[in-house]
Amino acid sequence: MKTYIVLFDGVCNLCNSTVQFIIKRDKHNQFKFSSLQSEYGQNFLKERNLDSSDFKSIILYEPEVAYYTKSTAALKIAQNLGFPYNLLSVFLLIPSFIRDWIYSLVSKYRYHLFGKKDSCMVPTPENKRKFI
Repeated sequence: MKTYIVLFDGVCNLCNSTVQFIIKRDKHNQFKFSSLQSEYGQNFLKERNLDSSDFKSIILYEPEVAYYTKSTAALKIAQNLGFPYNLLSVFLLIPSFIRDWIYSLVSKYRYHLFGKKDSCMVPTPENKRKFI
């Protein structure tokens, strides 16, 4: 079974809720998580010449294969969660510039709509092994 790493905005309530959603449905224990603000997240961004202060996109990293951002990352996560979530992968047929425009719109207003924490989420003892 492959292992994927999900990098997310650690202070975003929507992002934290998404991580909890994934953890509850990760039946094959294939996802690990790291906030973009963490040392791992910052190193990941810098190694790929990505803006290390831009936390507007979730990133799905498939080690030694590729990394995906924005809507592609979200849909590939759903694809790997199994039924019924994998049905959402049909939206990968829509051109990414259209999907990413919608993703970016939600991302732009996520703090206003869902709120923001003062610091990154601290994993529960049960979930600690899932975090890098």
